[in-house]
This record gives sequence, structure tokens and C-alpha cells, in this order.
Amino acid sequence: MQATDTKNPAYYHKVVDCQWACPAHTPVPEYLRLIAQGRYADSYMINWVSNVFPGILGRTCDRPCEPACRRGRVEEANAAKPEPVAICRLKRVAADLKGDVAARMPQPAAQPNGKRVACIGAGPASLTVARDLAPLGYAVTVFDAEAKAGGFMHQQIPRFRLPESVIDEETGYIFALGPQFKPGQRIDSLRALLDEGWDAVFVGSGAPRGRDLELPGRQEAAAHIHIGIDWLASVSFGHVTSIGKRVIVLGGGNTAMDCCRSARRLGGEDVKVIVRSGFDEMKASPWEKEDAQHEGIPIINMHVPKAFVHEGGRLTGMSFEIVRAERDAKGRRQLVPTGEPEVFFECDEVLIAVGQENAFPWIERDVGVAFGEWGMPVVDPSTFQSSLPRVFFGGDAAFGPKNIITAVAHGHEAAVSIDRYLNDRPVSERPPPFTNLVSEKMGIHEWAYDNDPSNDQRYKVPWAQAEQALSSIRVEVELGFDARTAFKEASRCLNCDVQTVFSANLCIECDACVDICPMDCITFTGNGDEAELRGRLSAPALNLTQDLLVSPPVQTGRVMVKDEDVCLHCGLCAERCPTGAWDMQRWFLSMTKAGGASHTIGANGKGARP
Repeated sequence: MQATDTKNPAYYHKVVDCQWACPAHTPVPEYLRLIAQGRYADSYMINWVSNVFPGILGRTCDRPCEPACRRGRVEEANAAKPEPVAICRLKRVAADLKGDVAARMPQPAAQPNGKRVACIGAGPASLTVARDLAPLGYAVTVFDAEAKAGGFMHQQIPRFRLPESVIDEETGYIFALGPQFKPGQRIDSLRALLDEGWDAVFVGSGAPRGRDLELPGRQEAAAHIHIGIDWLASVSFGHVTSIGKRVIVLGGGNTAMDCCRSARRLGGEDVKVIVRSGFDEMKASPWEKEDAQHEGIPIINMHVPKAFVHEGGRLTGMSFEIVRAERDAKGRRQLVPTGEPEVFFECDEVLIAVGQENAFPWIERDVGVAFGEWGMPVVDPSTFQSSLPRVFFGGDAAFGPKNIITAVAHGHEAAVSIDRYLNDRPVSERPPPFTNLVSEKMGIHEWAYDNDPSNDQRYKVPWAQAEQALSSIRVEVELGFDARTAFKEASRCLNCDVQTVFSANLCIECDACVDICPMDCITFTGNGDEAELRGRLSAPALNLTQDLLVSPPVQTGRVMVKDEDVCLHCGLCAERCPTGAWDMQRWFLSMTKAGGASHTIGANGKGARP
């Protein structure tokens, strides 16, 4: 193997598993350390640069960072239930305890640059575009059909999960930078909007149409059957304040979990979720399913809906076919009837949450925006530019329903593209990220970070009392960590961004680092092909998704090979090394934003790292 090129930003980025997995590449270990130090405002600002909505995401994020967390891997052999650091809920701690950060936010542009940008929809993608472009002098206007900004964050996420005050606060920070918000203004024609002379248009209109189920009885019992996302919006706006006592929710995604939990709070006494797939195959996040079950809502799997049963237009129940999963000769999974009789469940109302679709009836098909399969716009996945150069897409409108943090990542990239396009620069050339690598050495055996990993198991977030939580649709059910518990949970972080940096020219091959490494990560051996080399390390490196750190040849011609997969970043190798060949160096990455700014808004509000 060739010596590892650690100057390539992607190498150390991939070692920081949580940041690598985050679509917006938020520097997770950096802000967790700040929380442990009680520097909540600093932590919030580090978050705000990357993910724009720390308070919202701290309650609702899909948490792609947590399955990637190294903590879960290194606990596999010594914990009954290995669990990652509670990254998402710690983000909420920074938001809840930050105090007043208004003075630390960037200021509106002193001079406009003369360019006008329209954002269609006030969801997370559009708001991110507005946040990134407004300080550069762009006149950004955000249009939305509703009265408040936030998109589906405001309309479809229940208030017991996300209080309205949190949405208002974090969207307010964006509009304080200068963008104009035009509430109650639905865009009905892209051609008409383009004729107004906008220099660029960003489409962040989401996936606003819920899928229906055309089954026998659907039309006859229509008054008691509701599309999930539309029903959630009606609940959010106060148009729906009650529901029947017996409720069936169809679907296995996060929207279905929000529907069933909302129904419980609006008077549903017998609420059940019925899914055609298996429990593990449901699209809902594991914690969303757990929360629903915690509130006494059963999830019935492997039942395919067959008909809505009614009497004279009054819904009485639904019939289902029981299936099992099998794989055909090509390994494709299919649902096969078990042959058991159909089952019947009584109900008064049904909420259909079986998926969402995009809808672009307002984009004329001859305006210059190309559409492909399934009626989706043809969008470049790197630049988010459409076939009409001044029109860009992002969020659910670009590639279908995802989540908030993905929409934020799209918004950042689209803002970079819009800025480059309007400055006559190649949109396909993406600016590199800002990176920094600084030694943490403070003495012979002291580091500027806590290198003694906590052995604590993951802490549970406290909930409101069940009677109180289920009595109102607006009582927030999760209470969040207090400062003491946040410190303990943040201390579980392994500081994966503090890298083990090896200097081959200083090594005397005493094997002290090999002896002391608690995870057997380090091996001095003859070089070889990667597949063969992985098998003869001190501990075989079986996780192919994590790279090996391979040094240039040391004095005897051998190479140092370190498996990055389960390293604790404890620094014992550097403490034990008599020559300083090992060092612990903190690595920081910030993705470059529109205008070439990568770290212009640091934890101190002035652009510097803490």
C-alpha cells in the first residue's frame, strides 16, 4: 500500500464518522466539547454555521450521525446494548441553554450587490439559501403560501415534538439578515415569476402531496379517511381539534408516527398503526417507533389493506390480507399471502401516511425546465442547477422526500451555485472546504482535551408525565437534558476529530505504542496489498468502510499500519512514545459557503475557532 495522504481533506473527514455522515457536515465533536465546558452559545454558533436550525434539529433530526458514531462500535464487546452518543439531543441542549446570541449573528449586507434571488417555499432548503446569500448583498425574497415560514417544519411536525416558538426564533435569525418574506403568496406560474426579472430562482417547495390509497370503499367513506400530511397540517393550524375514538394509521414512516401520536392527543382511545412491511423494514426512525410504542400505540406488521368497510357512508373498519416476506430466485423481496383469512379491524377514522409525492403543476413544461422520470425535474446532483440555468432546486423538491438536515445541505450547495452563476464562474467547480490541524499537546502527558473516555451508558432524555403529555397536542413531550446530564452524555464522545498523527522519521520502532494501545489498532509490519494486509494486523481490520493509516517505511523498512475503525483517540500512543513520533492533533473542517466563506461565522461570532 502507498503511504496515506493525510493532506487530502477527505481522509481525516472520514475518520470523524459523525461529521462524515451528516449531510451538512456539522463538526460534531467540536460542539460536544463546548457543551461539556458549559459554552452553550459557542456550541450553538458552531452548529448554526453548518445546520442553520440547531433548536429545530435538536428535536426532530433524523440523526444520520448517530448510527455512524464510533461509540457504538467500540462498545460492541463490552456493553449489553451498544449505543452512540446522544448527538441530536445534545444539540438541543446548546439551543436551549445558549442565552441571547443575536449580537453574535452576522449583520445584513452594508451594500446590495444589485442581484435579485427568489426562493419558492419557506422550508429549510429555501431558508438556508436565503441565510447564505443575504449577507453577500443579494436581495432575497422568500415566497410561501402559508402565513408563517418553516415549510413542513411548521405545518406537519406536531407541536408536542417541535414548539412553534423554536421555529419562529430560528427563522427569525434568518430574516434579520435582510431577506424579505412574502407570506400568503402562492406561486402559480414559474413563467410569470421569471418574467419579473429575477436573476436566479430557487425552488424549495417540498413534496406537498400525500399519496392516497384507491381501495374499495374509499369514495363512499371519504369523509372519515384523511391524507396524513394534510391532516397534520390541519391539526397544526387548529382546523382539526378532535378525532374519532378508534383510529387506524396506514404507513410505516415518520409521518405515520406523527399521525398516530397526534391522534392519541386529540381523543383517539384505540389508535393502531398497520403496516404492510415487517417492523425492522419500516421507514420510520427506530426512536420514532419506540416513542409511539411508549405511548401505548401498537404497530401491526405484515398486513396489506384490502378495503375500507362502510355502512351507508359511515366508516366501520378496514379489512387486511396477512402476508409474509419471501425472496425470489433473483433475491428480490416480495410479499406473499399466507393464505390465512382476511382480518377486520374496527375504526371510526383512517389516516393514510403511505408516502409523499412532488407536484409541479405550476411549472410550465415549455418554460425550459426539463422533467424526467416520475415527473421530477432534471437536477444536477452536485450543483442543484436545472436545465434552465437560472433555476435551481433543493430539498424534497429536488430528489423527493428526505429530511430537514438533507434539505439544509442542499440549500448550502445551491447557494454556492447561485453565487457562482451570478458572478460568471463555473458552477461545476466546487470550492474546497477549510481545514485546520493543530497539536493538542500541553505537556509531556497532558492534552488540551479530555482523553479519558467515559464508560457511562447512554443517558435517557426525560419525558413529561404521560397524563400531561397526552392531554394536549401542544405540550412538549421531551424535556431535554439538564446541564449536569448533558455534561455526562457529552463526555461519552471519543473526540474522533483529535487525530493520531504519526511521523515515521521520528520512530525508533520500540513498539511502546503497540503495547499500550487498548484496541490493538497499531501494527508494525511488512507492506502488502490492502486485502492481505488487513488480515495480518494485530487485530484484523474487517470494516472496509474505514481506511487504514499507512506510514512511509520506518528504519527497518516496515510500515506502521493503524486501523482507524475502533481507535479511541485516547492519546496513550502519543503519551507512551519516547520520541514524539505520535501526536494528537485536533482537525477542524468547515464546508465553504457561498461567497467563498468557510469559517466566517465562528463560535465567537467573528470567524475564529474557539
